[in-house]
Amino acid sequence: MEALSPLEKKLLIELQKNDGKIKPEKIDMELVKVMNAAAWLQSKGLVKTSENIIKEYEITEEGEKFLKEGLPEKRILKDVEKIEIETLEKKFGKKDVSISIGWALRKGWCRIEKNEKNYLIITEKGKEEIKKKQPEEEALEKIAKKDFNIDEKIIKVLKRREAIKEKEKVERIIYLTDKGWEIVKKGIKIEEEISQLTPEIIRSGKWKKVKFRKYDIKAFAPSIYPGKLHPLTQLIEKIRRIFSEMGFKEIRGSYVESCFWNMDALFIPQDHPARDMQDTFYCKKPDKIDIDDELIEKIARVHENGGMTGSIGWRYKFNKEEAKKALLRTHTTVNTIRYLANNPVPPAKVFSIERVFRRENIDSTHLPEFHQIEGIVYEKDANFCMLKGILKEFYTRMGFKKIRFRPSYFPYTEPSLEIEVEWQGKWIELGGAGIFRPEVTIPFGIKEPVLAWGLGLERMAMILLGLNDIRMLYFSDLKWLRELPLLI
Repeated sequence: MEALSPLEKKLLIELQKNDGKIKPEKIDMELVKVMNAAAWLQSKGLVKTSENIIKEYEITEEGEKFLKEGLPEKRILKDVEKIEIETLEKKFGKKDVSISIGWALRKGWCRIEKNEKNYLIITEKGKEEIKKKQPEEEALEKIAKKDFNIDEKIIKVLKRREAIKEKEKVERIIYLTDKGWEIVKKGIKIEEEISQLTPEIIRSGKWKKVKFRKYDIKAFAPSIYPGKLHPLTQLIEKIRRIFSEMGFKEIRGSYVESCFWNMDALFIPQDHPARDMQDTFYCKKPDKIDIDDELIEKIARVHENGGMTGSIGWRYKFNKEEAKKALLRTHTTVNTIRYLANNPVPPAKVFSIERVFRRENIDSTHLPEFHQIEGIVYEKDANFCMLKGILKEFYTRMGFKKIRFRPSYFPYTEPSLEIEVEWQGKWIELGGAGIFRPEVTIPFGIKEPVLAWGLGLERMAMILLGLNDIRMLYFSDLKWLRELPLLI
């Protein structure tokens, strides 16, 4: 009793006056306050609510016309025994006559006689019926008075004639439970109570004279969802923090790149399948990006015969115009090779988390636009074991317990590996890594080993968030976004 609010007490009193059962609209309180009090009382087991969907009907403009002027089939047959249909059409309009005759024929009120012209002849049944009030008219009069106790067949006819519109309404009833009856029988007294102590109440001394309402610490409390970052943004911030704590610096690049920096500088051959139109987004404006002639010549020699790298290259004729084509970058390794070209003197530890673009069909595991986590370590005596250690440390900090590496192949790293983590008893591949080949580093004056990796963000997010559809990351599902716990 002491834990009841004034609104809850008032609702219980109203229920007691109405034999323990009442519609919210019948209570002399704002509806929102009634429903709020009912929700709290229901959580305490004192009341229950029931909801029923009831159908109501509203008379349309056509239906109002039927009420005012009568059914059209009655109007056209009034004072008629036999009449030329063309005459009726001139009087009432072709469309209205056509509809009216259709209903009159359906009801057996008339028949059509065809000679040189078409005549409408009223039947004996028609003569009798047009004098009577029809079921449709009686139903419309009841609906006008908010009486919806009408035969379903007549309702269907009126809907078909577009005389009424159907509406659904939720009818709620609040009623006392056995526990609620026990409370109200003890007597409920409404008196002034304070539920929140304020500085004003303390200063005035009013707190000494009033009663404080007790709190029920077990009572239901609504969930509150404060504003927060999108889960992908949270993961990006977490990744930034991890790499920063490991001594890395973040770099950024441009969405639009040349084939030279995106492919050629990384020793990806110009006939590689990834360079096809069906796999890469090429740009129309600009369609080309100028490259320094001396630099492009140096990379051309590497592709054709290995240049000064000690390699034999890919052994084909390098197309310099192909290298100048503009595209949307397909990976963020373009950021790191450009950084190395501008900063050839070690040491360097950099990373980037940015969007990349590939021609992919959208499905549960693929998107044409996604994020890649890129990074390099460039220093003396850097080695493959160091690369594995960095990646293992990163994924451990991201929360993965079981991590493994598998040998792999990439055109611009050797040796190369793929990183896998265990999830739900299966091993999932999350990215690739390796040591840049001499064909990539030597042309830019880079002499020490460069450890490099490119990791997927969205696939890792799917695992961490328990999703089975990558598209959920970009749907505006407010319920999911609100209920998702903070990740950082």
